[in-house]
Amino acid sequence: MTTAQTFSIGALAARSGCKVPTIRYYEGIGLLPESPRTEGGHRQYGDEAVKRLVFVRRSRELGFTLQEVQSLLELSSDRARACAEVDAIASHHLSEVEHKIQSLTAMRDALSDLIEQCQRTTILECRVIDALSPVVATSEPSVRDAPLR
Repeated sequence: MTTAQTFSIGALAARSGCKVPTIRYYEGIGLLPESPRTEGGHRQYGDEAVKRLVFVRRSRELGFTLQEVQSLLELSSDRARACAEVDAIASHHLSEVEHKIQSLTAMRDALSDLIEQCQRTTILECRVIDALSPVVATSEPSVRDAPLR
């Protein structure tokens, strides 16, 4: 009879690529089941914890929310289940990523236009500073009054 190997939270961190505080946090919110403890109170983990943490870490790297990760973990526990719900979660996340890309592209274009309009003279005439500054009612026209391209 073989016994499963167990290891410390530090070893789990090294094997999974997650930091110790992150592991504790994930355990606290239920993404990682609470670990058994030694008589001295130290957590003990096995290979399943490594697999689960790697799954969570990869999901987070792809931008899934903690709630989405929890749903994916729950769905993954039934290997015979149809993957339509997983596809729905991933498709929803993809559309959010595409929306963020559109927003980031618009920000990039606006910043690029501001930088391109820069005359490289003084801060007083700086188009970037002017565009970021609050509008103050004055009788003098400002560079802000010039439209962004």
